[in-house]
Amino acid sequence: MQTRAARRSGIPRRRFRFHPAQIVAFGFAGTILIGTLVLMLPIAKVGPGGANVMEALFTATSSVCVTGLIVVDTATYWTGFGQVVIMLMIQIGGFGIMTFASVIGLAVLRKLSLRSRITAATEAKSVGLEDVKGLVIGVVRISLIAEGVVAVILTLRFLIGYEEPLGRAIWLGVFHAVSSFNNAGFALFSDSLIGFATDPFICLPICAAVILGGIGFPVIVQLRRHLRSPLQWTMNTRLVLAGTIVLLVAGTVYITALEWSNPKTLGPLDWPDKILVGFFQAVQTRTAGFNSVDSAALDSATLLGSDVLMFIGGGPAGTAGGIKITTFAVLFFILWAEVRGEVAVNVFGKRLSRAVHREAITVVLLAVFVIVAATAALLVMTDISLDRLLYEVISAFATVGLSTGITAGLPVAGQVILILLMFIGRLGPVAFASAIALRDRRTPYELPKERPLIG
Repeated sequence: MQTRAARRSGIPRRRFRFHPAQIVAFGFAGTILIGTLVLMLPIAKVGPGGANVMEALFTATSSVCVTGLIVVDTATYWTGFGQVVIMLMIQIGGFGIMTFASVIGLAVLRKLSLRSRITAATEAKSVGLEDVKGLVIGVVRISLIAEGVVAVILTLRFLIGYEEPLGRAIWLGVFHAVSSFNNAGFALFSDSLIGFATDPFICLPICAAVILGGIGFPVIVQLRRHLRSPLQWTMNTRLVLAGTIVLLVAGTVYITALEWSNPKTLGPLDWPDKILVGFFQAVQTRTAGFNSVDSAALDSATLLGSDVLMFIGGGPAGTAGGIKITTFAVLFFILWAEVRGEVAVNVFGKRLSRAVHREAITVVLLAVFVIVAATAALLVMTDISLDRLLYEVISAFATVGLSTGITAGLPVAGQVILILLMFIGRLGPVAFASAIALRDRRTPYELPKERPLIG
């Protein structure tokens, strides 16, 4: 409260304002809290009583952060009401809390304030403020159209191919469409999608939704406008598309080859089914989280390769997690330029800003630090092998949801670590760091340069 003397002296009152990244973090945290309280209601859980705090909190965090890791079986533990709540949290998390709030503001007020635009731009990774209104509307339109198309395909398949009742088929189609497009990985079957591993009419639409949601909304919008004019594509679009194709092909070949003769995974299948399952698993490592084979039965080398794919993730400003394809691509081109002795880093005929170099390096180093610290902590408190713990940690941080089945058996402290990983991973390491920073620090001077020996 400002004193009378200060008012008389003309000293301006200093008003504390939250950084947009802080607002985004508070938005996610608030939604998780509300989801936790709702899931604790007796109506959300099958059987007498309600879910305990850890079960509800873990499920709410996994839903809002579109991860898919679970400590209780989604299909049997939660009632229809609880499953609807989970789907809504997935949808809200996919839209982005602040983007979703902007949509409500558009519907009610028909306009956005400058501060709302800045907040929406922070969540949507938008470059300019003038296009945020259109971007928010585009996010909703694209999401609903994609989810609607996939829901219809899945509904028809469940209805005709598996003779599910109409209401049940529609619910299965809608839930899995929302879960797949938002890269959440929640399924209404106790074994995820293992029962449909060789069904292309289930697996391929889900893969298409995962890929579309994972490449990012800016890429989708640009492809819709300039699909036949590649020369007009931005560097971001080119990097995301090229990286997605390379990682999908490499991931499919890698997983299929290593699991080809594994009797617990691809071994008993015919070669077309092996390729389908291998492709499906490669797609899911792009932070989706469904599985059509038992992840616990995968070879250690397959788990390691999946760790890399999960760590990279999908495109920026989409529903995928990880450090993002663009970050990985920037590091690759920096490495390529250094090896060739080039002064500047050039990508697709354009020069990368040095600020982008620093951002990419910062994101990767922060991500590695968080993953190593969490893995070390879990190693201390459990006797689970390193490969399985690392797989679980990266899956949580990259908001993937793939699991070898150890999540529910972790101690409470271990589950809390996974909750924090999902929250940090959804916000992004840099956004999380800036959200908790009180203010930006600007140094009014520069120190003299000196170069240490490297290597």
